[in-house]
Amino acid sequence: MVSRKSFYLLVALLACTGIGMTVYNNVVMGVPLTPGEKRQIWSIEAKMEFTATGEPVIASMAVAGTQKGFTLLSRTAASPGYGLAFIEKDGAERAEWSIRAATGRQRLYYQIDMLVDPSARPAEPPVPPPVVKDFEREPYATAMAQILGRAQERSADPYTLTREIIREIDNQAQNAELLKGYMPRAGLVARLLNNADVPARTVYALMLEDGRRRQQLIEYLQVFKDGGYELFNPQTGEQGQPRNMLLWEYGSAPLLDIAGGRNSRVTFSMIVQKQPVSVALAKKNELSERVTISIHGLPLEEQALFKGLLLIPIGVVILVFLRLIIGIKTSGTFMPVLIAMAFIQTQLLTGLVGFVLIVGSGLVIRAYLSRLNLLLVARISAVIIMVIMMIGIFSALAFKLGLTDGMKITFFPMIILAWTIERMSILWEEEGPREVMKQGGGSLLAAVIAYLAMDSELIRHLTFNFLGLQLVLMAAVLLLGNYTGYKLSELKRFKPLADDMNAGRNGL
Repeated sequence: MVSRKSFYLLVALLACTGIGMTVYNNVVMGVPLTPGEKRQIWSIEAKMEFTATGEPVIASMAVAGTQKGFTLLSRTAASPGYGLAFIEKDGAERAEWSIRAATGRQRLYYQIDMLVDPSARPAEPPVPPPVVKDFEREPYATAMAQILGRAQERSADPYTLTREIIREIDNQAQNAELLKGYMPRAGLVARLLNNADVPARTVYALMLEDGRRRQQLIEYLQVFKDGGYELFNPQTGEQGQPRNMLLWEYGSAPLLDIAGGRNSRVTFSMIVQKQPVSVALAKKNELSERVTISIHGLPLEEQALFKGLLLIPIGVVILVFLRLIIGIKTSGTFMPVLIAMAFIQTQLLTGLVGFVLIVGSGLVIRAYLSRLNLLLVARISAVIIMVIMMIGIFSALAFKLGLTDGMKITFFPMIILAWTIERMSILWEEEGPREVMKQGGGSLLAAVIAYLAMDSELIRHLTFNFLGLQLVLMAAVLLLGNYTGYKLSELKRFKPLADDMNAGRNGL
């Protein structure tokens, strides 16, 4: 007896691969499992203003990119007369504007669209800055040493040390007041951490709030430990990145550097909008360097085509179950699936009426053709022409009567209808009208069940966004094809036996 281990191994491999691809798309790529969800996209505009002195101008500004919680979708700049380039400097990307000569007040605009994406991560993790120990002059050195000494006594690692330093600054009011005019609070904490051999630096962040204008960046602390990092609020000591905070500059470089200008400043304005997941993911996949298998990257014409094709395996699985497990008889192997696809275009009621009218009329005309003793090829060709003619007549009649849905009858597969009429006609001659009604009714029942599943918004969403489900469906078909037991419709043959056994028990 042939071992079935390899078969079940193949089924398990297909199912696990399909489920793995689905989980990857959901967890890593952020594709939701339910339809109708939308994604937040923040449009942020940076406005740079400075006074040009009549000399060549080079304006360099730090720019935000993909980071934890946010994916960069697009960026644009409005800078008439200026050249623009994106360069990498000290491990961070910057936007650089240039012009040969400019005079007076200048305004440059830079806009980005950021997708709120919990799975987003930067392409390269931030590199810890070098630890730089500075020897301060008195009395600042003594004040900083007292704060650091007390904090180190109550700390165990870089993160707890950061919290204790911030807390100690608040506790030692006299030292804090002295150091307040010496350097900003975030820079002071970073300096103290460096003196304790902890890599830390000041970063600049933007708090996102819909509809806000002329916002300024705020200072945050970035503290490194064991290859990772944490953000700290230098005012409160709160650890972690708030959900509505976007890191704008995190490379220890100045936010804005102007050569040939003075009195510069940068302000930010922002709005939030929600877009369907399909639109947001299409933009994300255009820029993503991750390995992804998604229909969203195809042109819209091909996407529309695949949106229908990917539903066919759903109908196939349902049909295999109905035929092999339930035992429903159909005319043709997969004709009900194609009819169900036509129902999606015509709607169910219109499709049922159209199918019955075409097949019924076709059987009458086919009965006449059978008397002519035509060869098979000529007979099928005549039936095809007849089907096309009937579809044209029904469509024109429906339009004349104002039934616009009736014109959608053209979506029926004409060749399949012709073969269905031919098969049913032969079946009528060989088995009689009862068998025709049984197989025709079974075909319509299977088509309706397949249509109800394929027309589900959830099913459409899952099949279009998760290609791995096709492997799961294949595994299900293989398992169903391995079934060799009785069909449910065959169990009625044992009813007399069950009645006899019940009668015997009652007699006893």
